[in-house]
Amino acid sequence: MSETILDKKTSYLFFQQSARKRQKKEGAKMSSPSKRREMDLMKLMMSDYKVEMINDGMQEFYVEFNGPKESLYQGGVWRIRVELPDAYPYKSPSIGFINKIYHPNVDEMSGSVCLDVINQTWSPMFDLVNVFEVFLPQLLLYPNASDPLNGEAAALMMRDHTGYDQRVKEYCEKYAKPEDIGAKPEEKSSDEEMSADDYNSDDDQVAGKADP
Repeated sequence: MSETILDKKTSYLFFQQSARKRQKKEGAKMSSPSKRREMDLMKLMMSDYKVEMINDGMQEFYVEFNGPKESLYQGGVWRIRVELPDAYPYKSPSIGFINKIYHPNVDEMSGSVCLDVINQTWSPMFDLVNVFEVFLPQLLLYPNASDPLNGEAAALMMRDHTGYDQRVKEYCEKYAKPEDIGAKPEEKSSDEEMSADDYNSDDDQVAGKADP
């Protein structure tokens, strides 16, 4: 509990320092979009989400996102890249999954998200907390196979729901463990396989020596 509070305070202090630097560069008065971006980012930092800034501009950052409870994605953890346009909140943020997820409305290669509320019906009334507490959980809970970015996932979902559920869980197990955040899943899994093979070969050698 104390570590969580410390993390929030540290993020908040970092945010304040960066905001002061920007104010000095841009002048005493900041534009309304700039104020709103920083206010929404501060709100996200002070929530239960871990935020990692990409640069000092406060427009690009990573957010740690957990799969919603009572869903196929429960237990999975994803690193989400967020980019705020200059016109935010009048223009929607850009959202993308960094580690892989199997979902009809998420492009498997780029991680791009197909979500109407972000891509088409965004409103300045929405903020970043809405994205992570409402919009993304809703996307994972209620995939839309009729408007896919991942055609294979959409086809499998409509053709074989049991097979689709199994594939989602396989991806969660392979790419969405807490230790996978920020890692390259393919390289990590291959290393693990090599290590496992090495251990097996060592065990075989030991067992061979033990035999008379």
